[in-house]
Amino acid sequence: MRRGRPGALPRGTAERALTSVQAAGPAGAADDDRAGSGPAAHGRPAGERREASRLWHVTLSVSGAEAPVQEVRRALEQLAHDHPFLLTSRYAGDHAEIRYWEEARDLHDAAAVALRLWGEHRSSAGLPPWEIVGLEVIDRETYHQRVAEGYGPPPAARMGVHPY
Repeated sequence: MRRGRPGALPRGTAERALTSVQAAGPAGAADDDRAGSGPAAHGRPAGERREASRLWHVTLSVSGAEAPVQEVRRALEQLAHDHPFLLTSRYAGDHAEIRYWEEARDLHDAAAVALRLWGEHRSSAGLPPWEIVGLEVIDRETYHQRVAEGYGPPPAARMGVHPY
């Protein structure tokens, strides 16, 4: 899967392709710039810097018809195995919540990847046919501020898949 937001869609294109976003290194240079491929090799004008990616805390809530709890747990464990970036999942027979960190250029990119996560991995992980009913994407600073003030999501100390 490619991540990132490359820009506007050409006419007649049903879906945007997401491209990978690399973190900036020392002095703001992207990894591909240090490797010698240079910005011109990626369609950027010479001298233009690639926008640095940031970390976003994502909470994805899904809900639907009752499913056997053991199957929901197994599916979430498979999703976590396939995608080790998942921090924690909570579940019941009719809803679940997935929390993880996403690296993306901006909120739009992080939200786009999050909104596709459940549907794209429904068959490969055996996820229930539930719909997304909630999405929260906040930057790292906001996440840590909320936790410090005691009113945000609790720190994801218990990693893994857990019942509600």
